[in-house]
Amino acid sequence: MTTPSSFTQDELKALVGQAALQYVVPGEIVGVGTGSTVNHFITALAGMKNDIRGAVSSSEASTQRLKALGIPVFDANGVDSLAVYIDGADEIDAKGHMVKGGGAALTREKIIAALARQFVCIADESKLVGALGHFPLPVEVIPMAAQQIARQFAAMGGHATLRQKDGAPLVTDNHQHILDVRGLSISDPLAFESSVNQWPGVVTVGVFAHQKAHVCLLGTAQGVRTVQY
Repeated sequence: MTTPSSFTQDELKALVGQAALQYVVPGEIVGVGTGSTVNHFITALAGMKNDIRGAVSSSEASTQRLKALGIPVFDANGVDSLAVYIDGADEIDAKGHMVKGGGAALTREKIIAALARQFVCIADESKLVGALGHFPLPVEVIPMAAQQIARQFAAMGGHATLRQKDGAPLVTDNHQHILDVRGLSISDPLAFESSVNQWPGVVTVGVFAHQKAHVCLLGTAQGVRTVQY
């Protein structure tokens, strides 16, 4: 396949969204993530909606988009497992560990990732990093614990700020708040995720190491590059 030598970032997202269709298993329910890259995948998925049973979605926004295109959406509680979960990432390293949550859906994303036998990450090559932590780390928290959790991150050199929307703290689909933590370098994602998840008041930390990607479809200037982990 001949591809142009360069693409806009949006074109790269469309390319990987289309490429992800090859991982969708006909006759099954597909796990669908959240974000601008996933929106391209949802648009592409509509072209094969008659070949699948439907989707499990990680956010209200993705659910609305799927339903608008005529794709049935199932509750995660009614699904024993998924063949594949397709979602984007804010960062991904050479082992498939990711930082996710820029779209505020990290908790539901991690739940669906845990249901899936395969996690396919779709991203443009700007998301590929040597070490996680340059992108502000999202952490979904119970509101009454936000300041204590911020102090715990400060003790390890991080600076946590409460994510805002329209002049007030952002409220997630789970009715919680999000801290964005800057200044971290996460050298051991598995240990970091395990540790922070134990802090009282943390709902979900946006490091996906236990639910890492198995495949990443990277949009590059030369087209889509497939990375296996």
